[in-house]
Amino acid sequence: MIGIIGKKCGMTRIFTEDGKSIPVTIVQANPNVINRIKTKKSDGYDAIQVTSGILKSKNSKPNKGQFNINNSESSTKLHEFRINNYELDKVEAGKEISVGYFSKGEKVDVSGTTIGKGYAGVIKRHNFSMQDATHGNSLAHRAHGSIGQNQTPGRVFKGKKMSGHMGNVKRTMQNLELVEIDSDRNLLFIKGSIVGHNNSDIVVTPAIKSEFKEREIFPIVEEEILESAEETTDTRSQKQQHQKQKKQQILQKQQHQKQKKQQILQKQQHQKQKKQQILQKQQHQKQKKQTEQQKQQHQKQKKQWKQHIHQKLKRQTNNHENSTYQSRQI
Repeated sequence: MIGIIGKKCGMTRIFTEDGKSIPVTIVQANPNVINRIKTKKSDGYDAIQVTSGILKSKNSKPNKGQFNINNSESSTKLHEFRINNYELDKVEAGKEISVGYFSKGEKVDVSGTTIGKGYAGVIKRHNFSMQDATHGNSLAHRAHGSIGQNQTPGRVFKGKKMSGHMGNVKRTMQNLELVEIDSDRNLLFIKGSIVGHNNSDIVVTPAIKSEFKEREIFPIVEEEILESAEETTDTRSQKQQHQKQKKQQILQKQQHQKQKKQQILQKQQHQKQKKQQILQKQQHQKQKKQTEQQKQQHQKQKKQWKQHIHQKLKRQTNNHENSTYQSRQI
């Protein structure tokens, strides 16, 4: 039965039209490419070999041999699905199995590797009951107890439930409901929880216990894919152009702001220069005033000195005249 390989993304919830909340696990299932078709004549059984995952340049020699059969690109995962005669007639190598293979509301089986818990005791591993916590129990609270019978059989049976490695085992959960399908983003919304940790590989197949229905393996027509691809490329180009225009506008705004800042700085510098010139003028005027005051003081001092000398001369002349007059009288 053909299925699809995907990755577990995590859990969320979906609200129905009635307002009910449904817990859901999201599986990212990118298209799986059919690498090889095995038949009873070539391999002894009918199956398809599917590739998925990221393209890988380095691979082991056995995997390289599988990819080189049809000259396909090597990827990280190879998986086989057994097919019946109806599916064998419809399958073609090189085509892709997408999410459209499933339908909304159908039951699916999900298989994967459980989360490893390491070495665990019987209480955690097999859901045993604990022994007494008191009443004389000494260091045997979580012990499993006796493991054998009497002298007959005198041994421990194989498969006895005991402590050991827990988890990291392949498990399949059956009859899970497929609540929603997002074909644009290649997402499957499966009701409830599924095995494995996040980012682990998951295989989703139609439920084996449900009625078998002949379904189309490649429901999407190639023309529709091309049209959608062209639309996506057009929208992407338009988005890129819009983003470029936005970037140009942002750059222009930044340049305009830079120019404004430069103009403001230039104005501030010009104002500073004007203030400096005014201060220089004021200082020059002060210096002029000071020089004029000094000149005036000097002139005053000169006048005072002249007056003093003139007075002295007058006194001397008066004294001389007085002395001559007295001498004449005598």
